[in-house]
Amino acid sequence: MSKLVEVAAGVIMDGDGRFLLGQRAEGTFYPGYWEFPGGKVEAGETPAQALVRELDEELGIRVRALRPWLVREHHYEHARVRLHFFEVYRWDGVIADRVHSALSWQHGDDLGVAPMLPANGPILKALRLPRIMGITSTRTFGVRLQLELIETALARGLKLVQVREPQMEPDALQDFVGEVCNLAKPRGALVLINGLDPGAGAEPADGVHLRADQLLKLAARPDANWVGASCHTREELEHAACLGLDYALLGAVRETASHPGETGMGWTRFAALAKALPIPVFAIGGLSAEDLDTARDTGAHGIAAIQGAWRPPRGA
Repeated sequence: MSKLVEVAAGVIMDGDGRFLLGQRAEGTFYPGYWEFPGGKVEAGETPAQALVRELDEELGIRVRALRPWLVREHHYEHARVRLHFFEVYRWDGVIADRVHSALSWQHGDDLGVAPMLPANGPILKALRLPRIMGITSTRTFGVRLQLELIETALARGLKLVQVREPQMEPDALQDFVGEVCNLAKPRGALVLINGLDPGAGAEPADGVHLRADQLLKLAARPDANWVGASCHTREELEHAACLGLDYALLGAVRETASHPGETGMGWTRFAALAKALPIPVFAIGGLSAEDLDTARDTGAHGIAAIQGAWRPPRGA
């Protein structure tokens, strides 16, 4: 078996939500393919330190702030690589092309360059995943108010809704999902159904969200465009990753209204459980949009919330 090569890669974002890709030059492996900037981790370096050095050498920028995101392995014919992806959200300097044949700013849902380096391809779908997930609870709000709260949150920019209504009868759930989709689809938001039989169709929603007990019974990914799962342990997270799910929810981070008196795992424990996974992980449990930066600093892709998703941000 070939030696495992550690590589650091940067997802450099601009103010319009675009990320930077570089085209590999002639004389390298996979010339003409597009990749996220970065390079090999040298002896004595951490992946973060390697990325700071590489972006200075490749692009002439000085990284001021980055966050850990995903870690993926890929087997090429010439090498096995473990890619440590970081979100680079603050830097100094003017980006200059020093090693690539071209650079291009791209949106994940409208990629205008090809082909992508195979190891980097799966990252594109993860970049299309919104950072905040709103979870419904008509038991708390009632159907009409919940729909009004969804409509208001969508107008504020929410792009991901999980319909979680375990008490609803199938016909009522189908009607409710249809109403949520009618609100979400015109605004380009994704809708997922919680607890749906993994073998059932998710229409008109975009995918399914699995309970932890459903997840552990599966040996293959359900056939849906978007599939995620609720997780509470590292074993469950790794199983979700093994199945190739699109994301996982991990918590509870804090005490929640549904489980008063139960202390959450806290951010330190969350970071340890979610570390170095190949799929995005949302933090959940007593959170709101105000916690998004803290969550992302600990390695989370974003936050998911029931109560907190429907409250307007402070100062709004």
